[in-house]
Amino acid sequence: MRTQVAIIGAGPAGLLLGQLLFKAGIDNVIVERQTSEYVLGRIRAGVLEQVMVELMDECGVGARMHREGLVHEGIELLFKGARHRIDFPSLTHGKTVMVYGQTEVTRDLMEARAAAGLATVYDVGDTVSLHDFEGTAPKLRYRKDGQSHEIECDFIAGCDGFHGASRASVPKGAIREYEKIYPFGWLGLLADVPPVFHELIYAHTERGFALCSMRSATRSRYYVQVPLEEKVENWSDEAFWNELRRRLDPEARERLVTGPSLEKSIAPLRSFVAEPMRFGRLCLAGDAAHIVPPTGAKGLNLAASDVKYLASGLIEHYRERSSVGLDHYSDRALRRIWKAERFSWWFTMLMHKFPGDFDRKVQEAELDYLVHSNAASTALAENYVGLRL
Repeated sequence: MRTQVAIIGAGPAGLLLGQLLFKAGIDNVIVERQTSEYVLGRIRAGVLEQVMVELMDECGVGARMHREGLVHEGIELLFKGARHRIDFPSLTHGKTVMVYGQTEVTRDLMEARAAAGLATVYDVGDTVSLHDFEGTAPKLRYRKDGQSHEIECDFIAGCDGFHGASRASVPKGAIREYEKIYPFGWLGLLADVPPVFHELIYAHTERGFALCSMRSATRSRYYVQVPLEEKVENWSDEAFWNELRRRLDPEARERLVTGPSLEKSIAPLRSFVAEPMRFGRLCLAGDAAHIVPPTGAKGLNLAASDVKYLASGLIEHYRERSSVGLDHYSDRALRRIWKAERFSWWFTMLMHKFPGDFDRKVQEAELDYLVHSNAASTALAENYVGLRL
């Protein structure tokens, strides 16, 4: 098989890139290790910055998002038993965010790709291998249904996540990795119950962090901070709801509607960046190049900005025979990535429980300053809604 761009990974990053390239008349093929059902079954976050909303519209798949998504104009910070609102529009010249589940983003992009008849190969397992990407004729090989396949291409886009083959194929001396592991995880529960509040509540408490979020007006997603070694099997639904109640303010506690879990899991938290993000004809994007703790809602949005830069560089290459966009892809992407990493690290360190009374008192002082200082509130709001590309 021959194509212009071979994309590894059919998550939001790979699908978004494929759709942008298709709209620009650039041929592409996507290869995914999992089945399409597995991809759609992954539970992920869903707070979209304006850049992601605009990219969905540019791809022609934004109609359902605008119809079903929830526009949020702020968040609530809960500490010392009281909630304080951060108003986005007044602090960021009218900017907001959109709550629309990542699963729905993936579904919209998958359906658009299928409707256009674009090639997507699912369920290839761990057979993907990358070849000759440091030259001018890269190749992608995989096995499907017992048969070996090879894709010849001009470029390979590695959108296959943290554990994918793309970054692992880069020679060790050509890449540098930065990582921070946090000493706790998020125990998350998804349930078909109305949200406790119409905006997200971030809670800093003596029992640990909690987050009240949602996927729609009838489906809620809640999280509580747990030790890194905790096991999800130790938590019944009743135990989760009881612990969440203890971390809420009286009003939210009274409004909380509980129900059976649709999904329950524990996610470890880490910060990770790989530099650079381009190696000859191979470019990394999304979780293949970076991970952020979910506190700042940046994972999907960072992947979208990567894809925006990468798609622009590839389109410039084919339309104008210019390499400028691709040559600067890694530097441009990493500049935005490190700002998002900083914000996600800062918000995580501010909101979670750490050992020691001194740290707790400093956190409370910073939170008090944050909600009473227009400058500090503006910095939080600007980062949360997304810095300019």
